[in-house]
Amino acid sequence: MRWAAQAGHRVVRCEAEVASGLNGSRAKIRRLLADPAVTTVVVEHKDRLGRMNTELVEAALSASGRRLVALDDGEVEEDLVRDMVEVLTSFCARLYGRRSARNRAKKALEAAAAGE
Repeated sequence: MRWAAQAGHRVVRCEAEVASGLNGSRAKIRRLLADPAVTTVVVEHKDRLGRMNTELVEAALSASGRRLVALDDGEVEEDLVRDMVEVLTSFCARLYGRRSARNRAKKALEAAAAGE
């Protein structure tokens, strides 16, 4: 927030969220991105906004005259390494999602069986 004020930006609000960059169900960032009063979104690291496809968020913001600024741009620039990280991240997200769904279904079945 200090950086934005020193750079001459009007700070509309500051949001902090403890969530994975893999999770799309993040209420605070969704509200922030939907707010037209927010013209510049400042993040410490792009990967905290989203593990993959942050370029799409940048493009969407840019299309509406807004922008995304990453304070620490120390990301891996090697395309092959970046692509591998994105593929592995996607596979992990799918695996964890399936495991979570399987565990929820198992608990529901156990609860139903206990109720009989």
